[in-house]
Parts: sequence; structure tokens; C-alpha cells
Amino acid sequence: MKSSKSRMRAPSNLTKKRLVLFFVLVCIACVGLSFRVGWIQIIDSERYEEAAVAQQTRDTPIAAARGVIYDRNGKELAVSATTNTVWVFPANLASAKTQEEKEKKIDHAVEAFSEILEMEEDEVRGIITQKKSIVKLAKYVSKEQADAIREAKISGVSIAEDVKRYYPLGAFASHVLGSTTDDNQGLSGIELKYNKYLSGVSGRWIKNADIAGSSLTYGVEKYYPAEDGLSVVLTIDEVIQHYVEKAIATVQQNTQAKRVMCVMTDPETGEVLAMAKTPEYDSNNPRVPLDEEEAKKLESLPAEEQVAYWNEMWRNPLVSDTYEPGSTFKLLTTSIALEEGVTRTSETFTCTGSYNVAGTILKCWRSQNPHGTETLAQAVQNSCNPVFIQLAARVGKETYYDYLERFGITEKTGIDFPGEGGNILQAEANVGPVELATISYGQGIAVTPISLITAVSAIGNEGKMMQPHLVKALVDSDGNEVETFEPTVVRQVISKQTASEMCLIMESVVSEGGGGNAKIPGYRIGGKTGTANKAENGGYSSDTYSSFIGMAPMDDPKVAILLIVDSPVGVKYGSVTAAPGVKAILQDVLRYLDIQPQYTEEEKAELQNKMVAVPDVVNEGCSVAVGKLAGLGLTYTISGESSGEDDVVVDQYPKQGEKVEKGSAVYLYLK
Repeated sequence: MKSSKSRMRAPSNLTKKRLVLFFVLVCIACVGLSFRVGWIQIIDSERYEEAAVAQQTRDTPIAAARGVIYDRNGKELAVSATTNTVWVFPANLASAKTQEEKEKKIDHAVEAFSEILEMEEDEVRGIITQKKSIVKLAKYVSKEQADAIREAKISGVSIAEDVKRYYPLGAFASHVLGSTTDDNQGLSGIELKYNKYLSGVSGRWIKNADIAGSSLTYGVEKYYPAEDGLSVVLTIDEVIQHYVEKAIATVQQNTQAKRVMCVMTDPETGEVLAMAKTPEYDSNNPRVPLDEEEAKKLESLPAEEQVAYWNEMWRNPLVSDTYEPGSTFKLLTTSIALEEGVTRTSETFTCTGSYNVAGTILKCWRSQNPHGTETLAQAVQNSCNPVFIQLAARVGKETYYDYLERFGITEKTGIDFPGEGGNILQAEANVGPVELATISYGQGIAVTPISLITAVSAIGNEGKMMQPHLVKALVDSDGNEVETFEPTVVRQVISKQTASEMCLIMESVVSEGGGGNAKIPGYRIGGKTGTANKAENGGYSSDTYSSFIGMAPMDDPKVAILLIVDSPVGVKYGSVTAAPGVKAILQDVLRYLDIQPQYTEEEKAELQNKMVAVPDVVNEGCSVAVGKLAGLGLTYTISGESSGEDDVVVDQYPKQGEKVEKGSAVYLYLK
């Protein structure tokens, strides 16, 4: 019997070859693995180190609290409300041993986020599966939602406190305050102009954490607190702004105008006390019009047209838009003529109904029934175009343009508000006698409302023109003033004597002329009405800008006001559409400023007596007649069709001198 050794066969050549091949492959694999390990640890170590740090590092932004916007008396108009922002770390959220576990974690997160945040699942999935180290899933999350997310125990989630801009008074002063973007950056208005001061500097919270979000024992943790923005103190007075907004809403309702706008300033400082327009919008939700029909219309528009709609809705026309001022511009022409000494308050003029300028006949609005002989003050009261044509011609083009520059008409005011428009004025070289004549009474020229009120306010400030501004100061979180903006004198435009004479003329327009609808017993109110047809396609349309510009009290003006009615329906005269709104505002504002009424003996008698004598308004223009009646507390009813111009009153009832109760209507028969 053979031994066991003899029975064992020696390895065959094939087996040897296989063993050798296997050994070689193992050696190659070991060399490859060693090379790969060396490459990772030596050559590519920095990249993997960065990846590991990125996976372990939680870098959560800490939003800075945006500065508060206050009115001049410390009333909060824009604040920052505390809210929450949900941040997701996609790599940590999807970290798992197998692909199946990874998908389950993502599905769980998508379902939870979708339910809690009321978001579409596809939207959530698209956000949390991005190839980024950190993504923002949702902001402005309520405390209840934030707590629900924490209870869901989703890995890779961080909830940070955030701030949201909030306007406590809603649509109040929206065209001044403006609004912010979803990222808390200024979008329009003061929010945009002073964004770099209001926004502050964001902070960060950086820490090393494990997959569950817990801090690593030997990790690094750094906290960089946010630096809150500075607060802005406006020149706006919340009470006066309220009076203005209430009044222009009433004017819009009464006139059915396209829009109504108003600005009130302090002539002595250039501070804007109120600035508003209709329709307004809510700064808390600036992309949705307050009117439901307009909101539906906006939704139906394509994206590009929506952007244009928003820009128009946010636009502040008192600063950005121009309009033909009409007769209100005659105040500047009169001031220039008096300053240059080409006329005097005692001079008389004769209106024949038209005036020949270099072969072109320019008509007075009362061409069929001329004003006849009138003083300078009466010419302003009557808005007699031929008189202002003569005054401008006497001054001369070069000198007239020099004064337009001094009044700031040739430049922007520099108000601290974004998007200020520039006035539209013909180049001096292209202006001939006819062009100069039309400019003298406010046609063929377009100005921004802020530019016009700035110029006219110089009359109430002894001839000194001030730079208009909306911000008084910047303050820190402790209430300390960081920067103060003092009133700035631009230049002396006219002399104190000329300014004093102009104040008396402006007062006579309200007390004796067509501005009677702005008359307030016990107060010396001055102003000028204006009604200008809107320029359109190289001509003029039937739509008008009807306005009133004024100041009070005229012995020492504390406020200047400009109210513009854009495209009123029906009666279009500024004395009828704009002046009543100015009266309503001034009645409230003068009482609020504690300016006590000083009644004349005549006013005292009128207050004690309910009866009033009907004035003679026959042969007056309708706008002047209405103003005179309003100045005595009388209303009116028009009989006959209006031509759209300032029609002449050919008869009246009751007749001149008849005693009627205040509030009674006088019938005006038009030609």
C-alpha cells in the first residue's frame, strides 16, 4: 500500500499559473490602493480636508435689524419685526449608509416641510437637493412653524432668527417710505435712498457639528453678532401727513380724478412736512394694489408689464414727474418783474382780451369780455395772461432766464429722495417772443411739483430759497444722533421787499379773487389757482392739471402747500377742485400747529351774522366767481353748458347785494 505522500499530487502547471496571476493581481491592487491612499493623504489632502470641514461646519447668517424710520416726533413708521428663517444643509440632511436610507430621509424631509410650511413638495425637493453647502428653504416663518420643524427632528436643519420689515400704519405715507425686497433691502422711497444706513451689517454663527446638528466636543464655534442699522428721523409729521391723506382722498372722490397729489413744506427750513398721492399702496405688500379690480388686472399681465405696473405704482410723482403749472407759475413772473423794477404794485394795466406778440395773437381766457383796467394785484387775481406777457417782455429773455435759474427751475432741487425728475424748459437760444410769452403764464414749460413749491416758498421766506429735504437725522439703537441734516439756504432769490409785496398779492387772491375756496376766517391765507390743459401729441388735450399753491399765515408763513388734481371729471378749475382740499388741510394743520386765529372786525361780524350779502360776479370767469362765493361761505349752481374753458358768468341769482344765509346756493348763468 502506498503512503499518503505518494498519493498527493504535485500542483499542475495550470494551477501554478493561476496562483501566480492571483498573487500578481493582489500585488497590483495593493500597490494601487497604496498609491490611492498616498494620493488622498498627500496630494489631494487639502480638498478632502475642506470637504470634511464643509460637511461639519454650520455657517448660519444672522440678519441685522433694519433701522427704524420715525416721523419728526418719534412716531414709528417702519420697524423690523422678529421672524424665523429655515436653512438646510443638503449634505447633512441626505447623509446615510445606503441609497435607500438616503431617499427615505429626503422623502421624510420633503413631506414634513411641505406640510408645515405649506409649500409644494416639488418645490421643497428642488431646494433641499441642491449641490450646495447651505440653502435657504423659507423665510418669515412663524414661531409655531419653527417649533413644528424642530419637533420633526429633521437632520441638517438650522432655524435662525430673522427680521422682516413691517409698516405699522399700512399704506400710510407709502410713497415717501417706499418698501423693501424679500432680502430686506430698500426697494423704493426712503428705504432705497437711505438703504446703506438702514440695512446694517449681517452677522454669522459658525460652528462644527455632527450629522444631528450637535456641536462637536473639539470643534470650533464662533459667533459674529449682527450690527443693526441706523434709524432715520424724517421731517414728515405723522399728524399733518394724516390730514393731507384724508383730504386728498376726499378730493379724489369728489372730482373722480385720475390721481390727486399734495406736498406741504416749511418755507423757513425746506423741511417736507407731508407728501402724498392717490391711489396709494400698502408697503407691507407692495406688489399687490389695494383696489381688488386693479389687483386682478395686474395678475393677468405678462411679467414685463407687471414690472412696469409696479414701478408706476411705487413712483412718487411729486418728485419724479413734471407737469405744466399753468397760472401758478405767474407768481414767479410777477416776482421777477417786481424785483427788476419793471413794474410796481400801484401800476394799472388794460386788458383788451388779447395781446399781439410778434404777429401772433395770444388771448386772455376772458377774450370775449376783457378785464379792462386792473392793478397788478388784480391781474394776478384774475389770471390775466396779457399782463404777464407784458411783464416778461419788459424783463427780457436773458434776465428772465437768469431768474428762472435763481428760482431753481433750470436744475433739480437735490431733495434726498431717489428718482428726482428734471424740469423741462426750452433752451434759451430757441426761445423767441412767443415762447417767452407763453412761459410767463405757465405754458410751454413743465416742472416737478417739488421744484415749484421750493421756488414759491422763497416768497414766504423773505426771498431765501431753501433746499427741500425729508430726513432730519440719523440715530443709533440707543437714540444718539449720529448725523444731523441742518436746513440749507440755496440762495437769495428776490429781495425781502419784493417777497413782502408778493405775500400781499398772494393774500389778495384768496381774500378778493378766485382763491376764495381756500379762505379760512381768522387766518391770512395766500395762494394762486392754476388750470392747465395737458400736453398731448404736440398739442393740448381736454384733460387738465388743476392746482392750488399757497401759504399760511401770510404775515409769517409756517407752511407752504401745493395740491394738484390730475384730470378731474366735470368742473376742472383749480379754484373748485384743488382749493377746497387746501382749505380742509390748512384748517386742521393751523390748529394743530397752535396758530391762533386773528379775526378782523368784518370777520367777527360775519361770524356773528348768519346772513351775507351776495357779491357781484357777473362778467367774471366761472373760476373767479366760484372763488368769491366760497370766500363768503356761499355755494353755487351752474346753469348752461360749459365750453370747457373758464366761461364768463353773464347773469346771477340772487342778484348783487341781496342778503342770504351762509351756505345758500347762487345760480350762475354762463355765456
